[in-house]
Amino acid sequence: MGLHPATFTRLRPLRALAAACLRLSGWRIEGQLPELPRYVVIGAPHTSNWDFALMLAMALHFRVEFVWMGKDSLFASPLGGLFRWLGGVPVDRSRPHGLVDAAVAAFDARERLVLVIAPEGTRKQVQRWRTGFYHIAAQAGVPILLAYVDARRRVGGLGPLFHPTGDAQADMAAIRAFYAPYDA
Repeated sequence: MGLHPATFTRLRPLRALAAACLRLSGWRIEGQLPELPRYVVIGAPHTSNWDFALMLAMALHFRVEFVWMGKDSLFASPLGGLFRWLGGVPVDRSRPHGLVDAAVAAFDARERLVLVIAPEGTRKQVQRWRTGFYHIAAQAGVPILLAYVDARRRVGGLGPLFHPTGDAQADMAAIRAFYAPYDA
């Protein structure tokens, strides 16, 4: 898994532009970034292409270097190089086998890694989330940062850290309960 964390968050002009765009659009950011070197971030609900812009604005706001997973067709477009520069890693959703192991190996090989995943795996409304993010965090021994989009209040936020217990069913229920107020 070729991971190249985004370094664009170091660029002061981009941070200023993101802050201005947030102000002009009426969106704001709340929460605190954990002072940890390694964790998985899940962002939900993921229902719009604008979630990507909000993710980038949040990364710039918090000055976090991160890697995010996206469907491989995004990277086959003319914007593929830009998406990689922004920390993107293409994922072939039709062949997900080995992805968890590759991500765990990436955590094992790095002192610092922030991996962002949309747990729905799509922008469509889904009844069940994919569980790869959970298995990555549990096997890598890292917490999950619960990030959210509250469209009603126009807020992108960082919630609590969740530490997987190994009881996937109970843990997923607890995580979904956190997101219940934000589901459309």
